[in-house]
Amino acid sequence: EKDIPVANFIIHEIHCSRNIQVCRYCGESIPKSEMKNHVESEHVQVICKCRMKMENSLLKDHEASACPLRPALCQYCDIPLTFDKLQDHEVYCGARTETCGGCGRNVMVKDLKEHPQVCG
Repeated sequence: EKDIPVANFIIHEIHCSRNIQVCRYCGESIPKSEMKNHVESEHVQVICKCRMKMENSLLKDHEASACPLRPALCQYCDIPLTFDKLQDHEVYCGARTETCGGCGRNVMVKDLKEHPQVCG
């Protein structure tokens, strides 16, 4: 959007009414010749692998940050999981024990990062 001189406003208004259309889904101004492609590429309904239905334009963000089936790595063993399985796995995985090379005690994996501060 920009300011239009009064002298050109009527010509501009005629041009816009002939060539521009407002998308009924998102309110964006789209050239009429591109409206069909815009609706089909941005607003068509798709189904994610998690079975959630949404507009195609939202799918990429959903898959990256909200989908329960998005890829995730365990912070303790780096095994690839889906996000919906991560918490249960990390509770189990973090509770495993490993022997400390310094003091010889068995330390839970979830405590290994802090253990050197109390080791001895």
